[in-house]
Formats: sequence, structure tokens, C-alpha cells
Amino acid sequence: MKLLEATQIAVELVNKLRPYCDRIEVAGSIRRGRREVKDIDIVAIPNEEKLTAGGYFGRQHLVSAIATSNMERNGQLIAAFFYKDAPVDIYWTTHSSWGTLLLIRTGSKEHNIKLATLAKGRGWRLKASGEGLFDAYNRRIAGDTEEGIFTALGLPFIPPGERE
Repeated sequence: MKLLEATQIAVELVNKLRPYCDRIEVAGSIRRGRREVKDIDIVAIPNEEKLTAGGYFGRQHLVSAIATSNMERNGQLIAAFFYKDAPVDIYWTTHSSWGTLLLIRTGSKEHNIKLATLAKGRGWRLKASGEGLFDAYNRRIAGDTEEGIFTALGLPFIPPGERE
């Protein structure tokens, strides 16, 4: 689908979810500004108290109420479904893993490989699960923010639209 259509759908969905999240942002090819978009990727930090106050019994119940058709799978880390005929993946995360998961889910795949290769060259690991950037002693050295990961790797921040 075209970027404009995908963005409109994503913004509508984010606006529906925002009251139940501490933080939420569109990621993936929409965030990178690609002309063609295959699916809508969203990274969110759910707030269980807000979900309960809103009459929802957790993330799965909230997504079930919003999804329009074909709920494919739903789990602790991801909810995948169709909204207005667009495939959507919501990646649930925590405050400490926000930056890493937003970085990884924004992509591109090639960009992620470059960062992971750079980390590996230092004996480090950039965990695709969103846990963060870890040194050779398995100590977490970055991951709360995207900027922190770039800084730890000795790189200037690369805006999403420039990540290829």
C-alpha cells in the first residue's frame, strides 16, 4: 500500500491505543518514509492500570476489541492482525527496552545488520529481541534510547529516513 494510506491507518490505530499505553509510536517502513509499505509496525509500552480502567483485561483483550478481522496470533511480545485490511504488528515492550525495539522494528533489515555487525566486531551483541546492546561480559551498555545505541557504537544518530 502507499505510504499516505498506511500512515493514515497507522495514525488512527495509534490514536485508539494511545490512552492505554505509556508510550506508542509507528515504526517500520512508515517511520522510514518508504513510498510502498507492506505492513504497519507499532511499538508500544502498555499500561496495565490504564487497560483495566478502560474495561480491558490486558493487551490481548484490547487488540481483540480493535482488530477488524483475521486475528493471526497474539502473544506477550507481538500482536499480529488486520486493521482496515492492513496487516498490523504491535510489538509490546518496556521502558528500558523502548529504544532498542524501536530501532530494530524501524529497520531496515540491512541497517540492522550493519549495526549488529559493528557490535559483533567489538565483541558485543545487539539483541533483536529489544533487550539492548550488550558488551562481551553480557552487561547491558545501551538500549533505553536509539541515540544511546548509536553513541555506544561510536556513530552519529541516523534519522529513520536515512536508514537503508
